[in-house]
Amino acid sequence: MSPGKQASGSEAAAVVAAGVRLEKMHRRVRLSRLALFTAIAAGPVALGVAVVSGPTTVAATPKAEPSTGRTTAAAADPSGYAQLFVGAWLRSSASDTTTAQARLAQSLAPDVELPAPAADAHEAHARLESVTAVRSAQYKPGRWWVTVAAQYADASVRYFAVPVAAGDDGGSFTVTGAPGVVAGPTLAEAAPSPYGVSVPKGELSSTVGQFLGAYLTGAGEVERYLAPDVKLPPVSPAPYNAVTVRQVLAVEEAAAEEKVPGDGTTVRVLAQVEARDEAGRWPLTYELELTARSGRWDVAALASGIAQKEGRS
Repeated sequence: MSPGKQASGSEAAAVVAAGVRLEKMHRRVRLSRLALFTAIAAGPVALGVAVVSGPTTVAATPKAEPSTGRTTAAAADPSGYAQLFVGAWLRSSASDTTTAQARLAQSLAPDVELPAPAADAHEAHARLESVTAVRSAQYKPGRWWVTVAAQYADASVRYFAVPVAAGDDGGSFTVTGAPGVVAGPTLAEAAPSPYGVSVPKGELSSTVGQFLGAYLTGAGEVERYLAPDVKLPPVSPAPYNAVTVRQVLAVEEAAAEEKVPGDGTTVRVLAQVEARDEAGRWPLTYELELTARSGRWDVAALASGIAQKEGRS
């Protein structure tokens, strides 16, 4: 055979081989597409498998299920629920279950019997004035004891322990039994005050008095007494017409120095003041943090947490 014919045969064979390879590639692409469409219909897990098994290996992770963020019963606190129940229960009577208070108590605790107060129970010495939850304790998952204080018109107080069950969702409760009268919480012994430095009359006590005067009476601008970037709106509407500083105590000795210390010096103080309005005189206490700057004191924080740096939430 001539060299020309041999070359033509070789070229033809190469073209046929290339065509076979191209057809196989097209077939694989068609199968991959079919598998991909099938996987899309089947769900995200199958989609991940299909992508991996295609002509090019690509790792695909199944889509994670979003977290529900469900609150569990362990995180719930039924104090408000127990407080609402005791208030309705004490104001209801088994002799008349149609009153609003009786219906409320029964809706909160369907299996709890209503009390039967005497006919003269609404006299001043026995009239219920307020109900407040003072303590709650979880003794096992989903089960709570809530202590509720009931104050009467004669200033007497009774404490009730209320058993409450919380649902698995943490947002549903029920009172599981009648309240029990218990002894109230004992008076705790407070730790010694850290404010042991007496601050004399001077720049610091003057700043504290002027700041609280502007804060509580609206006389003057609060901003002029604040450290840079600190934001603290005054009480509005202003509740008092005058404020007098009675005593200022501090944690740091620098607060008692005659001269304002160097810039950046920070002190924490306890200000005891007397506020006055048309209804009388009121002793008030404020914990403040002040910072020295350019020979003056600036209010940097109020212990209530209201004062914030600009830009913070």
